[in-house]
Amino acid sequence: MAIKQPDLTINISNHQSSLQIFKAAASNFISSLSGKMFTFGLGLMLLDETHSAISFGINMIISPIVGLLCLVPIGNLIDTYPHKTVLTGSLTARTLALILFAASINLFTATAKLIPIVLFLIIDAISTNINDTCYSAATHELVNAHNIQRLSSLTQSAISLSSILSPALGVGLYSLVGFSGFVILEIVATLASFGIMLTMKFHYHATNQFANSQHAPVTLHSQFAKFHSGLNYMRSRTMIKITIPLSVILNFLYTAVTIGIPYILKDQLHTGNGPIGVLETGSAIGMLLGSLLLTLLPPTGQKRLFLKLIIPVLILDSQILLLGVLFMTSQSPTGYALLGSFIMGILAFALVILNITFQVYLQQTVPTKLLGRVVATLTTVNSSIMPIGTLMFTLIFQSTTHGGLVLIINGILLLGYTLLLLRPLNQAIHSEQP
Repeated sequence: MAIKQPDLTINISNHQSSLQIFKAAASNFISSLSGKMFTFGLGLMLLDETHSAISFGINMIISPIVGLLCLVPIGNLIDTYPHKTVLTGSLTARTLALILFAASINLFTATAKLIPIVLFLIIDAISTNINDTCYSAATHELVNAHNIQRLSSLTQSAISLSSILSPALGVGLYSLVGFSGFVILEIVATLASFGIMLTMKFHYHATNQFANSQHAPVTLHSQFAKFHSGLNYMRSRTMIKITIPLSVILNFLYTAVTIGIPYILKDQLHTGNGPIGVLETGSAIGMLLGSLLLTLLPPTGQKRLFLKLIIPVLILDSQILLLGVLFMTSQSPTGYALLGSFIMGILAFALVILNITFQVYLQQTVPTKLLGRVVATLTTVNSSIMPIGTLMFTLIFQSTTHGGLVLIINGILLLGYTLLLLRPLNQAIHSEQP
């Protein structure tokens, strides 16, 4: 049965779309660069104050928990009220939280600093979740259908570029201005992103799906009923039902790469910190090249969707396997760095193409009035599995001296699961063709 396409009849010119894309990319670059440097500075400060191993992982624990607890209200909020209003409230709350955090952080010492830090990170996680989901749901209000892929690709390019620049800038700025300077920089960056957002034009549909939002009674029952309608829509979409387990398993097994690379290189192969940084740089460059490629390619809609999804997944599987093979062979630190960065570059290249392709597919096929709940649900489901994967693979890597073998097994498992999904995925895509 063919799916009903969302109404894309809002009249937005190509010139207006290009201007909106530029503003969105600039805002994403500023917020992503400052945010990554702030997280880095926060980890260094906590390490200096508490000497705890959790210093660089506290945000990875808080964000998925907050995402899970706030899934229902955030999804409903974004689909109920005008998106610019929601973004204004979210960024205002984050700015005020940053100012209060800056004023209070030095009132605490040692492990007591975790009190204001955890409170701020909770507010920050809620705001980030709202902002990311809201921008995804507002795609049709910012650009016309022809520019959806360019918007997703260029915003991802901005994020990838910030990933390349943030490590070096973070180290230099922390040595120069300390953590207090990072907080001030983050306040300025948040205000700059806020200002750019206020200049953006959100073209709401003529029927105005938010018209009755002020009169709808907000109760716990109505919140769950509204969210349940979004779940019912997702159950009706065969493609979404097929891709959810694939993305969950992919995210779960990919945590082995995230935590395994630094542990294998530093603790098992004794290469030092240098190759770890080179592999991270290779990954960031691969993401940047992948997003830029999709920016330059003309949008093809849902043509050859099966190949555009399955080829990046197969590349991902094979590169994880190759990474394990590399770590099982005898190499010099330079060899691990050069070959590893090349493999990580290809892996990240495939990952960003997969993510953008699926994002564009959702934005082209999910009605705007449901997009917030759908995106919030998919994001939360994918991120919630990562703490479990982190804990499990931490125990696995610490119980073996052959970390590369763990990656090889992961790559084989992913490859086998992907091959099992080939036929169901192809059938699901054909069944939903408009």
